Amino acid sequence: MSRHVLLVEDEASVRLATAQSLKLAGMATDAVASMEEAIVLLDGNFAGVVVTDVRLPGRSGLDLLDAVMAVDREIPVVVVTGHGDVSMAVQAMRQGAYDFIEKPFRAEHLAQVVRRAWDKRGLVLENRTLRQAVARQDGVPELLGESAAVQRLRQFISSIGPSGADVLINGDTGTGKEVFARQLHAAGRAAAPFVAINCAALPETMFESEMFGHEAGAFTGAHKRRIGKFEFARGGTVFLDEIESMPLNLQAKLLRVLQERTLERLGGNDALHVDCRVVAASKVDLAALSAGGGFRADLYYRIATVSVDLPALRDHADDIPLLLANFVQQACLRYRRPVPDWSAQDMQRWSALPWPGNVRELKGFAERLVLGVAERGARATDEQATLTLPQQLERVERRLLREALAACDGQVARAAERLGIPKKTLYDKLKRHELGGV
Repeated sequence: MSRHVLLVEDEASVRLATAQSLKLAGMATDAVASMEEAIVLLDGNFAGVVVTDVRLPGRSGLDLLDAVMAVDREIPVVVVTGHGDVSMAVQAMRQGAYDFIEKPFRAEHLAQVVRRAWDKRGLVLENRTLRQAVARQDGVPELLGESAAVQRLRQFISSIGPSGADVLINGDTGTGKEVFARQLHAAGRAAAPFVAINCAALPETMFESEMFGHEAGAFTGAHKRRIGKFEFARGGTVFLDEIESMPLNLQAKLLRVLQERTLERLGGNDALHVDCRVVAASKVDLAALSAGGGFRADLYYRIATVSVDLPALRDHADDIPLLLANFVQQACLRYRRPVPDWSAQDMQRWSALPWPGNVRELKGFAERLVLGVAERGARATDEQATLTLPQQLERVERRLLREALAACDGQVARAAERLGIPKKTLYDKLKRHELGGV
């Protein structure tokens, strides 16, 4: 997505100079002289930032701000005010402006503010796309990512999913094995049940009853017939997670069902046809485990006819920004918190981390980030060690200012009261930290 700016400035010389400075900063810029010219260029898919002088001929920049908010309240608007136009700046912030800049301003300062605003707009649009994609999946978790590794996984789903073939998924903890299994299910048997079983959590004494069901009177306490997981999933998918933890004697019983595609309820004699796909998942090398006698070789070869390896997150680190944006959006909705601020340097550092817990660890980090308890540099301490105490205090103050503005819907007066400081002091701090709206 290219950086795009809509500049609204009625004075021709200022408009030309400002547009040139933005273009030199790498931002595609459309420059117009009035609100009427600007508003026809805007819609809900506008992928950029509006920069407008507050004083325009005819209808003012505040009128334009209202019009932009009516189109899409999440389009960032940066208002340029004249020296001494404090009341207009306050009014702009109350009406939803992202930030305001006083004339005269440095070109570098304007570019910095616009970059931050554009980053926020990019995240908003990205999250909307993600929500739409998730909605199209009818509740099936999305296989997120644009890397070559994830594209190969999508191709596998497209090819194998509709076939109904049994599949073995190999992958480290947290790589998304159940998400992948649900995608396979959705591609071939979406209308039927998806039944997930954690083999490590299933007591051996309950295995046959849970998996295959039982008849009334099959054992003490079996007062009525119970349908097992395989029978319940008829026409759908049984997902056997952590299959490597299944005891050897139970593996033999599972193998018989998979080979013959029939089962008998515990205490029963009738052979029931098994009409379901079986997707197994393992976080260890099952071939090596079976070679060492820790897993039945015949069962391994039965379930590994079609297999797929899920990559560790460090092997498709290019997907980290997209994944993190999605998890942050989910956490913001869950915890009713604003989207947290981060820099390009933050994202570069996060993308370089090893993430041994993979996607699951990244999701947990996103939740802590939204809650404000994530240690952004906890695993990259070199930068933290170079910060002086005043620099660290500056970072904390900036975060507290953003949180206060967010809690007060961008209303500076309320935020100042919440923080227990005069409004002028808050304005000075906002200017120093280059903060405006939230």
